[in-house]
Amino acid sequence: MRRHLAPAALLLPFALLLTACGGNASAGTGSDTDGKGSLTLDVGDQKGGSEAILRAAGELDHLDYKIKWSTFTSGPPLLEAVNAEAVDIGGVGNTPPVFAAGAGSKIKVVAAWHGTSKGDTVLVPNGSGLTAPAQLKGRSVAVAQGSSAHYQLVASLKKAGLGLGDVKVKYLQPADALAAFTSGKVDAWAVWDPYTSQILRAKQGRVLTTGDGVTNGLTFQVAAPSALKDRKKAAAIADYLERLRRAYKWVYSHEREWAKVWAEETGLPEDVALAAVQRTYTTRVAVAVDRQLIASEQEIADTFTSLKLIPRKVDFGDFVDTRFNGDLPVSTSAPRPSEG
Repeated sequence: MRRHLAPAALLLPFALLLTACGGNASAGTGSDTDGKGSLTLDVGDQKGGSEAILRAAGELDHLDYKIKWSTFTSGPPLLEAVNAEAVDIGGVGNTPPVFAAGAGSKIKVVAAWHGTSKGDTVLVPNGSGLTAPAQLKGRSVAVAQGSSAHYQLVASLKKAGLGLGDVKVKYLQPADALAAFTSGKVDAWAVWDPYTSQILRAKQGRVLTTGDGVTNGLTFQVAAPSALKDRKKAAAIADYLERLRRAYKWVYSHEREWAKVWAEETGLPEDVALAAVQRTYTTRVAVAVDRQLIASEQEIADTFTSLKLIPRKVDFGDFVDTRFNGDLPVSTSAPRPSEG
């Protein structure tokens, strides 16, 4: 049976849909399993993430191991589960691993994708008088702490000549941020797709600025060191990553097909799903976990250390495992493949 993050989501109004998909709870029940065999790979996922892509591309067929899915509201709680060895591997944005590393978590970045950051946005209500990021000075901005949107906010403010201390930051998970945003309790919301697409399609806000050109556009799969030390689990992780890379290639020439499946999986309206696919997901290319990637993430880590949001110096190179790179292109210059 195909899993829905919110079984009655299609019957819910827009605000409740987001609450069901991205509320305060850190994870779903984790009771949905694919595949067969004696080995189970525990995979952490986010709304509209790895499971949706793999299922749409047919990459969850013919598994000789089981995948047990757990759904998280954002990257930070997912990585907490990786650190606790409750999850073997999971997908996150470019910033959660930095905060996890700063906390001394047991994690390893094992795979990466590079794409546009146009889906990472700072949104403002339609009636807002704000027209440029520099005007955020003194204003309140909602953001999930330690998420990719957190760094996107910092980088966007820096580009506008502002610092994080120049705005009133409200650390809220997506559902709470939505409530604050739509009720006028915050002036702006830094967030990612599909939330960006949902707000725009519902005509509840507009884009003030995007992360395009100010953030590195990287997303990761992050594994628990204990799983990597297990020979059988490491082999399953290698297979899982190859399936995920093939699934992203499949999406390039099957945008509408995947959007339809993704909408069914999450309860998103199909036009919202397609908008998010076209804005964000079809730009992602698998790249190597290499020195350029480490240097780019190190910059993020150093930024948050200087802001005293990370308590100590982080050497991001200590938190990667390059064994799954193969012949992937370098992380900073990967062209979008033309093949489907």
